[in-house]
Amino acid sequence: MRIVYVCEEEEREVGRHQAPGRCPRCGGKVQAVDVEAKGRFCYLPVCFRLKRKYFCTFCSKRLLLY
Repeated sequence: MRIVYVCEEEEREVGRHQAPGRCPRCGGKVQAVDVEAKGRFCYLPVCFRLKRKYFCTFCSKRLLLY
């Protein structure tokens, strides 16, 4: 018998602001988005995290930070 647990992560946008730099693909401006993430395990809250994601405002490509 195999037991499968249901895990979810709910994300909500907290704020946006302009970040330094340019998009390597098109040269557009970069926008930083602050995201609040709540991890749930079988509908019980397990963890709470704040993430920052970067997007290009011109081509809408998600940018990764190395």
